[in-house]
Amino acid sequence: MILLLASTATLAQDSRAEYLRMFDSNGDGRVSEAEYLAYMGRGFQNMDSNGDGTIETDELPGGRGSPITLQAYQDNLRRQFHKLDRSGDGYLNARELTAPPG
Repeated sequence: MILLLASTATLAQDSRAEYLRMFDSNGDGRVSEAEYLAYMGRGFQNMDSNGDGTIETDELPGGRGSPITLQAYQDNLRRQFHKLDRSGDGYLNARELTAPPG
């Protein structure tokens, strides 16, 4: 039982580290706001099929919802980043990055 718990904890830690590496473009072991915006912004770029900087209703999943500009999307990501940055150091570590927003 103890061995199972230890292996589960190790797996969770490895998964967090792998997730962090997806964001960490400079390999310093932490995620800056710019890295967070760049990684998370890929979703916006993929949805903005005409590349005009706005996700229109017809570009949204299900074709429903209000249009959103890149600026509004990035502003929301910045708010998310600062909520996740519980230490307030301007970077996310693996634990902060994978924590539910508070």
